[in-house]
Amino acid sequence: MDSEKIERRKSEDLWLKVIRIFTILAWLIFTVALVVSYYAAPETNYGVLRYHNISIRKFWLTPLTGYLYLLLWLSALLSYVSLIVHKYRSRRRSDNKRFNVILLFSISLAWVIYIVINMI
Repeated sequence: MDSEKIERRKSEDLWLKVIRIFTILAWLIFTVALVVSYYAAPETNYGVLRYHNISIRKFWLTPLTGYLYLLLWLSALLSYVSLIVHKYRSRRRSDNKRFNVILLFSISLAWVIYIVINMI
């Protein structure tokens, strides 16, 4: 009898669309942050580079790191807002748990902490 419950929702409401838009924006911003981090992070010291005496950058680029920091905070904020709206919007046990947004929020915060620790 429980498996034959009738779905009473007519269509998606505005809040579900807002959650989806915020989630997509947060993932896009996180993807941009990955690209920015590639250019901002210190270069890897490979053996071939040492053999040919090619100089490498051993420090973070400060302007790009500032942008990376902002992008990560924005991604974490959007995913947090999405989680809060989902918490107050979902009422059924069968509603989506939004594990991808929880993962994005956790990774964004961990990465911000990593940047702050390495910049000191």
